[in-house]
Amino acid sequence: MHFLPYDKNLKDFSRELRTHSTLSEVLLWQKLKGSQFRGYAFNRQKPLGHFMVDFYSKKLQLVIEIDGDSHFYPESVVQDQKRQLILEKMDLFLLRFLDRDV
Repeated sequence: MHFLPYDKNLKDFSRELRTHSTLSEVLLWQKLKGSQFRGYAFNRQKPLGHFMVDFYSKKLQLVIEIDGDSHFYPESVVQDQKRQLILEKMDLFLLRFLDRDV
């Protein structure tokens, strides 16, 4: 596994996001934290590159995103596609889910 760079300025923002999670993020985190998912460790609100991802497993090279209604606007769709390409170039696999609470 290789080191993935991240923007150190996002560390405070990641802490803030963890304290203001959506219900869907909280419920998923209950299943992922403490290596409960088949023994794989996950981080929540993890800075990767210049982006913040909802959940990340280093061992699996997996990013999980829970997208709310703000991701349905045309501008957001384009930004999400660009972000996905960048994350894929970092050899990460991205899973995206729609938040049912929206």
